[in-house]
Amino acid sequence: MSDPAERRRAIRELAHAHGFDIAGIVRPDAIAGAETRLARRRGDPRALWPEVRSIVMLGLNYGPEGDPLAILQARGRGAISAYAQGEDYHEVIKSKLERIARTLVETAGGEAKVFVDTAAVMEKPLAAAAGLGWQGKHTNLVSLEFGSWLFLGAVFTTLDVEPDAPESDHCGSCRACLDVCPTAAFPAPYRLDARRCISYLTIEHKGPIPRELRPLMGNRIFGCDDCLAVCPWNKFAKTGREAKLAAREALRAPRLDDLARLDDSAFRALFAKSPVKRTGRIRFVRNVLIAIGNSGDPALAAEAEILLDDAAPLVRGAAVWALSRLAPARLCALAAQRREAEKDGSVQAEWAAALDGDTSP
Repeated sequence: MSDPAERRRAIRELAHAHGFDIAGIVRPDAIAGAETRLARRRGDPRALWPEVRSIVMLGLNYGPEGDPLAILQARGRGAISAYAQGEDYHEVIKSKLERIARTLVETAGGEAKVFVDTAAVMEKPLAAAAGLGWQGKHTNLVSLEFGSWLFLGAVFTTLDVEPDAPESDHCGSCRACLDVCPTAAFPAPYRLDARRCISYLTIEHKGPIPRELRPLMGNRIFGCDDCLAVCPWNKFAKTGREAKLAAREALRAPRLDDLARLDDSAFRALFAKSPVKRTGRIRFVRNVLIAIGNSGDPALAAEAEILLDDAAPLVRGAAVWALSRLAPARLCALAAQRREAEKDGSVQAEWAAALDGDTSP
């Protein structure tokens, strides 16, 4: 494998042999200027590893069965993003990348490093430059063959490999992904305001979710598939074939009352090997309580009332909000004792908002 073009062919065969659905090669300098255009702070690949000469971008299809947005109509159940209903893709993909990198070094020489969803690597611009797809107006990668459903991984190598041609943008005048966003998180095409993104809020955000956004979240308790699912290019998408990433039945449409009752050990058991586990029980139950508050089902008020006594202030605050939505009279009846006894400032603010009309975040 001394010829750069031959190396590219061999790498593609290797990628497919290890379960990846698509692969492309890109030079490390191919996305110069992308940081400014995308308003991101991810560095040049050569700043991460000066010796890198070629980057192998790989895509693994995780196309869901059926319509991932159908769950949004079942308000008593929680909507978990399609990517998180199976095993943690970081672990699944990393092991595949490591095997590819090892084989590449053994057969062609050089050195190699692997990256999966690493903050210092601009995976989506690199994947677009490698021909895997293009970044749609929702900032996610779109593939002509797999639609919106691709996990990305990268193998950096010191080898010289012939690059692929970049994919052009095929969004045209379509703005379906922008218009469907429940929280209006796209101030303009190709720009995402993470502070309003439900995926960010339910997974990364550590504090109370802003009150004005809570009613817009519906029953989404981990991630959000709306902008991905409505893309017209999904008409070419296929159901994923990696068994470890297939949805577990228990995570397709879990009941909100069952989820609200999870203690830490039960949470870790239910979400073993799932990316949901990394969020932790406290933030997850916060999300469940917001979904309960949006359910419109007074029967779920009992779950919120129980969680007024939770050890975590973040959970107690979300419970106040949920109960105020489902049973405001009951919340008022509890206020004299519970509000006075509450010592945490953030929970006190939730009581004030619920009872006194304080609408600050």
